[in-house]
Amino acid sequence: MELSRRTFTALAGTAALGLALAGSGGAATGPRGQGVVPTGPPPPPPEADGRRRRVTYDRHSLLVDGARLVLWSAEVHPFRLPSPSLWRDVLQKLRAHGFNAVDVPVPWNVHSPAPGVHDFTGVRDLNRFLSVAAEERLYVVLRPGPYLGADLDAGGLPGWLTAAPGSARTDDPEYLRHAEAWLAAVDAVAVRHLYTAGGGTVLLYRLEDGRPVPAGDPAARAHRARLRAKVRADRIDVPVLDGEGFTRGDGPPTAGLTAVAGGAADAWGGPLSGGEGYARVRETHDAAHERRRHLTALADRVTVHHTGMGFGGTSWGWLPGPGVYTSYDYGAVLDEGRQPAPNMAAVQQLGHLVRTVPDLARLEPDGDGEERAADGRLTVRRLVNPDTGARFFVVRNDTEEEVRALLPGTGVEVPVTVAAGDTKLVASGLRLGHRKLAYTTAQPMLCVSTGRQDVAVFVGRQGETAQLALDCEKQPGADRADIEPAWAYDQGRLNVVSPLGVGGLSRVLVKDGDSGTPLVLLFADDETALRLWTYETPAGPLVVYGPAMLRSAELRDSTLHLTGDVTVETGVEVWGPRGIAEVTWNGEPVPTYVGRARSRVMEGLMPAVRAVALPALDDWRCRTENPESDPEFDDSAWTVAGRTTSHSTTPVPEGGPVLFADDHGFHHGDVWYRGRLEDLGGIRSVALSYSTGTQGLLMAWLDGRPLGTHRMPAPDEDTAARGTWTATARFDVPRAVQTPGEHVLSVLVRPMQHAGTEPGEDAHKAARGLVAVEFAGGDRGVEWRVRGATDPERVTGPFNNGGLYGERRGWHLPDHDDRRWRVVEFPREERRQGVTWYRTRFRLGFEPELDASVGLTLEDDPERAYRVQVFLNGWNLGQYVNDVGPQHTFALPNGILRTRGANTLALVVLADGTTPAGPGKVTLTLLGAARGGVPVEPVDPPGR
Repeated sequence: MELSRRTFTALAGTAALGLALAGSGGAATGPRGQGVVPTGPPPPPPEADGRRRRVTYDRHSLLVDGARLVLWSAEVHPFRLPSPSLWRDVLQKLRAHGFNAVDVPVPWNVHSPAPGVHDFTGVRDLNRFLSVAAEERLYVVLRPGPYLGADLDAGGLPGWLTAAPGSARTDDPEYLRHAEAWLAAVDAVAVRHLYTAGGGTVLLYRLEDGRPVPAGDPAARAHRARLRAKVRADRIDVPVLDGEGFTRGDGPPTAGLTAVAGGAADAWGGPLSGGEGYARVRETHDAAHERRRHLTALADRVTVHHTGMGFGGTSWGWLPGPGVYTSYDYGAVLDEGRQPAPNMAAVQQLGHLVRTVPDLARLEPDGDGEERAADGRLTVRRLVNPDTGARFFVVRNDTEEEVRALLPGTGVEVPVTVAAGDTKLVASGLRLGHRKLAYTTAQPMLCVSTGRQDVAVFVGRQGETAQLALDCEKQPGADRADIEPAWAYDQGRLNVVSPLGVGGLSRVLVKDGDSGTPLVLLFADDETALRLWTYETPAGPLVVYGPAMLRSAELRDSTLHLTGDVTVETGVEVWGPRGIAEVTWNGEPVPTYVGRARSRVMEGLMPAVRAVALPALDDWRCRTENPESDPEFDDSAWTVAGRTTSHSTTPVPEGGPVLFADDHGFHHGDVWYRGRLEDLGGIRSVALSYSTGTQGLLMAWLDGRPLGTHRMPAPDEDTAARGTWTATARFDVPRAVQTPGEHVLSVLVRPMQHAGTEPGEDAHKAARGLVAVEFAGGDRGVEWRVRGATDPERVTGPFNNGGLYGERRGWHLPDHDDRRWRVVEFPREERRQGVTWYRTRFRLGFEPELDASVGLTLEDDPERAYRVQVFLNGWNLGQYVNDVGPQHTFALPNGILRTRGANTLALVVLADGTTPAGPGKVTLTLLGAARGGVPVEPVDPPGR
């Protein structure tokens, strides 16, 4: 909750993972010796300052220069956000929300359009991403595969590998030759950013998809050993995670790694989400779900936390794996439009906690496993830090109603309330700076010392009441800065009670007594806590309350310069180092005064972001295509299908030819086939066998006449994970064309994507496109020619374009001349088998300080069978399937989207002619807006 006018008015009235060593490189890594490292302050936030560092580990945690580090990492997919300047926005948001690390997959297929070619330019600039991560002071867990899974085409293996010899993910020399060349290329970038050498913040390096190798698979184990050896040879001297758990043979047991993904991927048709897409995923992976799994990991003494998806983004173009549609929102804590999601509250609170309370870096069980609360409805797991004596209790409520109960043997002397199906962390005996917490019924969120005062935050659900006791031999003074909290001193305890969520943040100042250092106690519910921020400055940490986000803070002389985002009317309140006399917000002076809680408080409020107006999409122009179906079309430059053998796992029909798209160099997007026959006499029907990923389709024409369309069925719960779909489409041959003489059979296949693969299975090599053709009524010799996408384009890489005629002619590009196209209006109602293009232009004129995320929404009668490929300024931003769904809104990333200029939108409709085909209603949708953001650089359109 933002700082309310009531709160500011009241304040104004008071003036006052297995770790495998990958070489030493001069910086010590790997297991630490037998000495136990005591609990102490955590290492400072990382930076690329040129200093060499020692990275070790023991059975409790990672150690950086001897200081215990709890890693709180979110997975980020920069390749799913093809706008490099927005990478900083995502990283700043994650850091602000409590993360100190990001897990970064680097897909081989995104960077390698051809054997031996490795492209790290433009939207694939890994060096830039790692530099930004270091500037934002985030550790990086780098994951270059070679195999990633990650719901990517072929699991991240490049398209050209589908037609190459060698068995993937084994010790096959042909495969290893390519895989090691890839690692050499990515390692040449990574080695410049190693935290051990001070060049960057790459702290850990993770091989493959993070899963262990089966013990009974010697080829896969030999493959993994070769990859580890390659990484060592490439001078990667940070610890290497290879999926074997956090032990390594003769090394000591080490800190636990949890990789349980937050959120979930959704499949075409939404069989796993009830057809509701990521809205349903967020309901099932809500804040309570996040608290349960993360607090369970903490109770299991995990200190290297892979919390799941921080930002999934968009599987634009032909990037997605066969099981997922365009959006890769995933239910992540930052949604596809870069907005904090409701489940962010839980991970933010725990992220700040593990970063600012060092006791959590070394915990031991304090009891015999799970115990029950007094009334038997709450489950309690007890933990203790043997150095400090601080005790923590993970309290879980498995019932469907709120439970309030005592926790015997914990030192918590009053009942603890846990919401239905929720989990809570409570504590006793914890140091809060210079004072000692006896117990709390609210969850600690952070504790920092700044400006000769300590600041501690406690959180819980709205409507709960926080009860807290401090051990105080001498009676302290206590001041309320808000009317909600109450306090009393009795028998060496200061008892504080505060309702959560009433009026925003509640503040209590504790002073004198046992310590001359004041303690500021802050109480917040989930919504309020999402407006609390910490930031490290050279002069000391800050705690800031009020704005939608704090991006940066810099103290120069006596002026504190803050930057961040504002969404609704709010103020700013700061606890920070001594000497702050002036405050600026996004470069503008902010008048402040000193409040009763020893904070510097803004006078008045900053206004909410203004309403954002989006233009209507009209002035559409239309042109039909698929001239390839015309028998007179010139296909002389097409590839002749003359091969009889293939490296595919799909058998080649006896006698050939090989029709598989990959064998002809067409790995992504639509593929055309044209077959010439000398005689159709007596041919009653044709059977076209084809193989695709999920939602593939086939269209056929004979002498320019539509024969029909076949499409793979929408998956259900049992088939959602199927990577390859095969079918045979049978079409009757009209009697009028059952004649001698030349005939042309034209076939368009949308192959969708390649399957991922387990070691040695080579499922990614299953055929895509036509497999076999048979005629009923007699055999016929056919000369087949094949045409797919043009060579990968420099700006967008291999995943942007397919083999449609309009794509090959540049109809998707913003500078294409469409003035001769037919003027049409939406909604459309066409009955035609084939491909139709629609183009329009629109202008945006957002204010420079406005960060607005925009989407494109398509809606129509769900009975209409057609699909749409969305191109914005030449970028293929996704695929909409009207009668399958569930996705209707497509994110348009700023940078590709010109927020202050002209934009060209092209919609490519594939329809089977059985129903009227749209588009129907097409609109721009606001996904979120704030005053703030980061400077956004325009991304080049294709062809530049």
